[in-house]
Amino acid sequence: MTTNFVPFRATVRFSPPTTETGTVVFQKDNPSGLPEHDAEVKVPVRFSQVVSQTRDIKLYFYNDQLDRDSSGNVLCSAAGLVAVDRSIPFTNTPIQDAVRQLLQGPDSVERLTLSGTEFPLPGVSLTGASLSNGVLTLSFNDLQNRTSGGSCRVNILRAQIEATARQFGGVNEVRLLPTTAFQP
Repeated sequence: MTTNFVPFRATVRFSPPTTETGTVVFQKDNPSGLPEHDAEVKVPVRFSQVVSQTRDIKLYFYNDQLDRDSSGNVLCSAAGLVAVDRSIPFTNTPIQDAVRQLLQGPDSVERLTLSGTEFPLPGVSLTGASLSNGVLTLSFNDLQNRTSGGSCRVNILRAQIEATARQFGGVNEVRLLPTTAFQP
């Protein structure tokens, strides 16, 4: 036991920062657990190379012109899905970020080539996502029942979300909650 400084060396591994600065906190060991023996030193750090990192993703919107039979009837199938490339900020939640981008809908340029897409859905938000054993569970908030409708519409909405989510490794199945959402 000593009251003097004790030399040490440590290596800290972390994900690439999205900020220019951070803080390293050194806490004094306090085996007693008494608050009066707590002590810490905070050291601000500046990251040497902050690069605005982005991730390229695909959003799957729907174009009803690509999903018709020989008589011109809309088939309501995944054949009408169109992959749109987007570049989004790099985060640790890429699936959630991609689904949230999908819910916002196509931008003004993309909308020119996407007749029939149902997004954006005002009032619909993604509230959570979890991936376990290849099953991705996405939870939504839809207080105005915007995710319901006829089977054609609901199949297209589900197909867009599933295709957008499945682009990420490890996603084999997509479940949507609550179970009443995205139902005819």
